[in-house]
Amino acid sequence: MAFFKKFFDHNIRQRDPKDDGSSVAVVKQKPPYYGTVTPYSNFSATNDASLLKSAIESKGVDEDVITAILVKRSNEQRQKIKTVYEASTGKKLEAALKKALRSDFEDFCLSLLMTPAQFDAHLLRKATHGLGTSEDVLVEILATRSNQEIREIKRVFKEEYKKDLEDVIKSETSGDFTKALLAMLKANRDESNVVDMTLAQKDAEILFESGEHRKGTDVATFIDILTSRSGPQLSKTFQQYATISNNTLPKALKMELKGDIEDCLIGIVKCAWNTPAFFAEKLHQAMKGLGTKESILTRVLVSRSEIDLKKVIEEYKGMYGITLHDHIVKETSGHFQKGLLGLL
Repeated sequence: MAFFKKFFDHNIRQRDPKDDGSSVAVVKQKPPYYGTVTPYSNFSATNDASLLKSAIESKGVDEDVITAILVKRSNEQRQKIKTVYEASTGKKLEAALKKALRSDFEDFCLSLLMTPAQFDAHLLRKATHGLGTSEDVLVEILATRSNQEIREIKRVFKEEYKKDLEDVIKSETSGDFTKALLAMLKANRDESNVVDMTLAQKDAEILFESGEHRKGTDVATFIDILTSRSGPQLSKTFQQYATISNNTLPKALKMELKGDIEDCLIGIVKCAWNTPAFFAEKLHQAMKGLGTKESILTRVLVSRSEIDLKKVIEEYKGMYGITLHDHIVKETSGHFQKGLLGLL
């Protein structure tokens, strides 16, 4: 667990709100935007649709033009391009790109054309469809999306796949892991930026009594607290936990739990503590060792490009001593690489 220790040691100095001794601490609001993709200033859906049509139909396909347009337009602008493209050609842009492109670059471009909710619903469908379930994808999405985003994901999932997401989760997972996922799917996490010091102390004591301080673990209590409290509130709870136990909460979870529920709750802890660092870790795992997991690079960069990718980039350099840009250059190639770098 050397890396996990590094993860928390790296971030504890940043997520340590000053305790002024009062029962409630107000956490300073984050600046409004940390995305790398912003609306293109001279945007024309008609011009972009025409350029894409020419690029797709040109001899050999002009991937450079396709990349330049898609990565430099906001998601909202891409939706307008799709509408104009279909109206002017009678064909869906997604179908045209699917026919013209191949492999990882094709998946990357198609991901950019989905709305955030469509992309998440697609990822959840892929994670639960076919042989095996990608538990890490389920946790990543449900632990990092807002209540409103989760509600929209559920709506789109039902619309696209004719099934309730909750029913799919129940059929594809089991035990405490299912309970944790369903708790997050309720979309009722506190999203306040106010930290209640008294509640943090109380929750820390309850978690200690429910895990380390008893025989067996009351997993339901861990699920209830970790899936209902805000990120800032949980961060303070983690700090309070360390004052009543010889272990940090993540270490206690490792000691008390095993399997999918362990990974799930530790993932929630990481997200609450520092979401950009959580995604930096995901990207690093996708590129370390033999082989590169291109699907993870696409998933993270596309989904965070209009949320907090600047912060992810910053955390990556601090955690691994190499820029995300340089690591992507080292581990990828071709137009897929150009697309990823364009989002950075």
